[in-house]
Amino acid sequence: MGYELPKTYDFKSAESRIYAMWEAGGYFKPWNDPNKPGFNPNIRPFVISIPPPNVTGELHLGHAMFVSVEDLMIRYHRMKGYPTLWVPGTDHAGIATQLMVERALAAEGLSREKLGREKFLERVWQWKEKYGSIITQQIRRLGASCDWDRERFTLDPGLSRAVREAFVRLYEEGLIYRGPRLINWSPGLRTALSDLEVEYSEEEVTLYYFKYLLADGSGEYIPVATIRPETILGDTAVAVNPADERYQRFIGRRVRVPILGREIPVIADDYVDPNFGSGALKVTPAHDPHDYEIALRHNLPVISVLDESGHMNENAGPYAGLDRFECRERLWADMQEAGLTLRTERYVTSIPRAQRGGEIVEPMLSTQWFVRIKPLAEAAIEAVRSGRIRIVPERFEKIYFNWLENIEDWCISRQLWWGHRIPVWYCADCGKETVAREDPTHCAHCGSSSIEQDPDVLDTWFSSGLWPFSTLGWPEETPDYRYFYPTSIMETGYDILFFWVARMIMLGLKFTGKEPFHTVYLHGLVRDEHGQKMSKTKGNVVDPLEVMEQFGTDALRFTLLVGSTPGNDMNLSLKKVEANRNFANKLWNAGRLVIALIEKSPRRAEAAAAYTLADRFIFARLKEVIADVERLFQSYQYGQAGQVLYDFFWSDFADWYLEIAKLQATGADDRAFYTAERCVQVFDAILRMLHPFIPFVTEEIYGHVKQAAMEHLPHLYPLYGKWNEVLITAPWPQILPVEGWEEASIKDFERMRELIRAVRNLRAEKNIPPTQLLPGILVTGPRLYATIEQEKETLTTLARLDAARLKIYPELPTKPEKHIALIEGELELYLPLAELVDEQEERKRLEKELRQLEAQIQRLESLLAGEFAQKAPAQVVEKERQRLEEARRAAEKIRARLAE
Repeated sequence: MGYELPKTYDFKSAESRIYAMWEAGGYFKPWNDPNKPGFNPNIRPFVISIPPPNVTGELHLGHAMFVSVEDLMIRYHRMKGYPTLWVPGTDHAGIATQLMVERALAAEGLSREKLGREKFLERVWQWKEKYGSIITQQIRRLGASCDWDRERFTLDPGLSRAVREAFVRLYEEGLIYRGPRLINWSPGLRTALSDLEVEYSEEEVTLYYFKYLLADGSGEYIPVATIRPETILGDTAVAVNPADERYQRFIGRRVRVPILGREIPVIADDYVDPNFGSGALKVTPAHDPHDYEIALRHNLPVISVLDESGHMNENAGPYAGLDRFECRERLWADMQEAGLTLRTERYVTSIPRAQRGGEIVEPMLSTQWFVRIKPLAEAAIEAVRSGRIRIVPERFEKIYFNWLENIEDWCISRQLWWGHRIPVWYCADCGKETVAREDPTHCAHCGSSSIEQDPDVLDTWFSSGLWPFSTLGWPEETPDYRYFYPTSIMETGYDILFFWVARMIMLGLKFTGKEPFHTVYLHGLVRDEHGQKMSKTKGNVVDPLEVMEQFGTDALRFTLLVGSTPGNDMNLSLKKVEANRNFANKLWNAGRLVIALIEKSPRRAEAAAAYTLADRFIFARLKEVIADVERLFQSYQYGQAGQVLYDFFWSDFADWYLEIAKLQATGADDRAFYTAERCVQVFDAILRMLHPFIPFVTEEIYGHVKQAAMEHLPHLYPLYGKWNEVLITAPWPQILPVEGWEEASIKDFERMRELIRAVRNLRAEKNIPPTQLLPGILVTGPRLYATIEQEKETLTTLARLDAARLKIYPELPTKPEKHIALIEGELELYLPLAELVDEQEERKRLEKELRQLEAQIQRLESLLAGEFAQKAPAQVVEKERQRLEEARRAAEKIRARLAE
C-alpha cells in the first residue's frame, strides 16, 4: 500500500503536536545528568542560560530573535552529541511589573500606599501567577528546546538565597556601602534609577537668560542661562571660568538668589565653558551631577528644593508644594515682574527620561546603597582582554572596555516594594546596622529587638547578574552547579551588554572564581522593513504571534536567523517571512517526491552501484555544503550557513537533482534503487542541517521519510548509520572525506546544467513551444564524450531536444552552417534554427556574449596581475586562473563563429 504525505504541510496542527512529543519524550534534557545513574563527569556539556524575559511580559520580536538563535545553538550541539542544557526562566522585573500592577490598582481607585506593603505584594504575586506563564508558553511556541523542569524565577527561594549571599559577602568585604550621592530620580515611580535605566532624547527646550544681581546693591549683574529655572531656588554659587576676562572682577564677590534674596558667592572653576550661554554657570549641587562635583571642590552647601514626588519642598520658599513645572512658570513670571529676566530662546539639548514610563528624570541628592564596582570591573576587563571570554562580534570588546574603564559605583537600591528586599536592619537603640543571611530578631551590636528592615529593594539587574550560577544552585555546591557551570555561551542583544552581560561577568568572577561563560554572542535589533525602530507610536510593530499564526513558526525563525549577522540590526519584512513559508512548503513537496521515489524503487539492488553524473554531482555538492555549514557554524555565521543550505536545497537538490531523479527512476531497476538511495541520503542530511533553523517541518518530514524507507527499503540507511527515533537527537552530518572525483563531477554537471539553461533561454527568446522538440549537434570534447552519451536522456528531456535527432560527437572538424551555437566550456551545441531566426539577430547575440566574456577576461587578468595573486590562498588563485582560461577558450570559439 502506498504511503503518501498530505499534499500540504499543516503547520497549525503539526507544531503543537511535535512540541508535545519532544517534551514528553524528554528530548530537551541533557542525556548526561549529574542527578541520574550512569553520570560521567568527564563529558563536557554545552549550556546556555536563557536571558530571562520579564515575568509578566508578552512575546516581541526581540524574544523571537534570541529564542531562535539560542535554540539553533542548542539543537546543533545536541545533534553533535553534547549533553545540552538550556536553562529557562523569568525575571521579576521590579520597575516594569510594579508599574503594571500600580496601573491596575489605579483603575480600581486604589494605590500601593492605600493597600500597604504586605497586601500590595500579595496583589503582585497574584498578578505574577495569572500572567507569569504567558511568556513561557509563547517561548514554547517558538520551538524552544529548554529543560522546563529546571525553570527558574528570580524570586524563587533558591535564587533569593543566592541574592542575599551575594549582598552579604560584598558588604562584609567593604564592597557595598550606603551613602549620599546624586542619583537619577524618577518622581512618578518614586525610585532611584541607575544610569543605564535613563535614556537621553534630543529635544527642543527653552533656554532662560536672567540676571544674578550683585549683593552690594550696585545694580550690576551677571547674566546666567538655564533650562530649569525652578532649580534657581537651590543655587549655592555662580561659577565663571578663571580665564574669562568678562567676569574676573566678580570672582570672590556675592550675588543674591532671585526672589529668595539668599546671598551666594561667585567662584572660579575650570569646568565652566565660557562659550556656552552667557559664560556664567548657576551651581545647583543637589540637582545637577556636574554642579555636585563643583560643590565638593569648593565646599559649597547642598540645598535640595524637590521632594520625592517632583514637587517643591520647604527650601523653595513661597513656591513650596508646587509641581516642578508649575513652579518653573510661576517663578519666571515673578522674575519678569521684578525685572530680573533678560530673554528666552529655543535650544536643542539632551533630556534624561526614564526608560520605563518616559518621564523626565531629576538628578537628586539621596542616601542609597552602592556597590564599589572598580575592583570587580578590573577582573572583568582582564577576562576579556586575556581571551578567556570572547565577544562576538569582536568590535564590541572596545565598547565593553571603554564602559568598564570609566565605570561609576553602581546604585543598587530601589524605592520599590516588588523585588529582593535589602537584607539590612537598622537598630532604633544603638543606630547601627545589622546585615545578615537569615532574618535577625535582634541587633547584632547591642542585642536590642527594636530593629527595622531597610524598606528598599535591590536593582533587578543585581539578581540577574547572578543568573548563570544562581539558577544551577549556587551558593550550594549542587550536582547541577558542579557539572553545568561555567555555562558555554551567553547569547543576548547588544543593547544589554552593560546592563546585564558585564555584570554577570563581574559577579561570576567574584563569587565563583570562574568566567560564567566562554563566549558572548550579541545579536542586533529587529527593525521594520524600512530600517525604522519598531514602536507603538509609529504603528510599525510586528507581532511575532500573528506572524507565526499566518506563516508558521519555522518561517519566522528562518527569516530572523538567515536575515541577521552577529551584532548588526536586521530589517524584517513580511514578504521575506512569506517567502520562507514557501521554502518550508518546497521542502515538504520534496519530501513527497522522495517518498514517491522510495515506493517506486525495488527493495534491493542486484548489482553494485553505477552512479550517474547527477548522482555524483549532488553527492559532491553535499560534501561541500556539510563542510561549509560546519565552518560557518564554528565561526558563528549562522545566517550564512542557513543561506548556503537554502541555496543548495532549492537550486541544486529540488530544482535539478529531483527533476533528474524522476527520469532516472522510471524503471523498477538498480538505477531506480540507487537514485532513491541517493535522494534519501542527501535529503536526510539536508533535513538534519536545517533542523536547528526550522525544527518543526524538518521533524515532521523526517518522520514520514523514515517510515516510508523502513517499510519499503529496509536495506537502505541514511549516511549516518540507522534511522534515528526522532530528528531532534539524530547525529549531525559529519564532514565527509574528499576522494578526488568530486571537483570534476561538479564542473561537468554545471557545464551540462548551463547548456540546458542556455537552450531554455533561447527557446523562451524565440517563443518556441515546449511541445516542439529540437534537433541538434552536440560537440563534447574527448573528455566528456562518454559522460554526455550516458546523460543523453537527461539532457534531451530537460532541454526539450529531440533524442532521435541529436547527434553527439567528441570533435567536429568543421562547424555546421546555418546553425545557432550555444557554447558552455567544452560543450558546443548547434541548433539548426536558421529558418526560425534572423541571422542578423543571431550575430548580435553572439557579439553581446563576446563582449561579456571579454569584460570577464579583462577583470580576471587585472585581478591576477595584482596583489590578489600574492595574498590569496593558492587554491583560490588557481580557481580564478582556470576561470580565465575557460573564458578565453569560450571567447575564441565565438570569434571563430563570427568569422564564418
